[in-house]
Amino acid sequence: MTGDNRDLRDDFRAEIREFLGTRRARITPEQAGLPLYGGERRRVAGLRREEVALLAGISGEYYTRLERGNATGVSESVIEGIARALQLDEAERLHLLDLLRGANTTRRPRRRPALQRVRPTVQRVLDSMSGTPAFVLSGRGDILATNHLGRALFSPVYEDPVRPPNNARFVFLNPRATEFFRHWDEVAGDTVAMLRAEAGRDLYDRRLTDLIGELSTRSEEFRRRWAAHNVRMHTTGVKLLHHPVVGDLDLPFETFPLGDGPSQALLTYTAEPASPTQDALNLLASWAATTVDIERSESDNSSSANHSESADSAETPD
Repeated sequence: MTGDNRDLRDDFRAEIREFLGTRRARITPEQAGLPLYGGERRRVAGLRREEVALLAGISGEYYTRLERGNATGVSESVIEGIARALQLDEAERLHLLDLLRGANTTRRPRRRPALQRVRPTVQRVLDSMSGTPAFVLSGRGDILATNHLGRALFSPVYEDPVRPPNNARFVFLNPRATEFFRHWDEVAGDTVAMLRAEAGRDLYDRRLTDLIGELSTRSEEFRRRWAAHNVRMHTTGVKLLHHPVVGDLDLPFETFPLGDGPSQALLTYTAEPASPTQDALNLLASWAATTVDIERSESDNSSSANHSESADSAETPD
């Protein structure tokens, strides 16, 4: 086995150890339905390894090896038993499967992947949704494509000169994020949980690890949440925003996976008909159209001026 492969497995084993350890620590014996005997003194509030093993129907030695990252030959029934014992939800169970799969890999870490692309047909779908803010996001939270109204809705995110714009970077590094997201704390938790799940699917996505490194270095809030090892599926809900131009919006959202490239998803926001949010979206669409017209006019005037200057220069004798 090469050194690269050994490092690859070790990283996933460390993730398994920390993930299972944090899941075990959050469940008390009472929550797990285990009896407590009078005078019993416990060093930890959560479950012991042997208690997880008992609940999962496996030996304590086997579970201890698994929690330490020895994931060779783990059967589906064992995984399901552990998921029940630790009361894992579907996102957590899938994350554990991803980590176990990674711990058994033999492939070498990839170099920096190419930038993800969005098919022209998908962009046309976005553009056809003129009354609905719509985006294509990567698993890292990059905005890979959007339509006109989506660009206007997330205009504060686009103020960052880094391209593609990234939701996670905006949430944790831009001071305006706490105003834009009216429930910022919830958004921050969801953002980290989705990044953690994405890391489990591919721990060696170079762009993802670079992003996590940047956020960990620059944001104490991110570091604290990242250490919790929470994962989450966040495919539907309501986003509460405060747009700098049109004010408050309560926007139900839906997320749909796309088959083009890894971890791409279509995100759409809609408003309840005849609601204040629908009125705000209509106003935002008018504002966005005016902004584009001004930008085009300025661009045309600039081009005309440059052309005139070039012509004058050409006609001036030496």
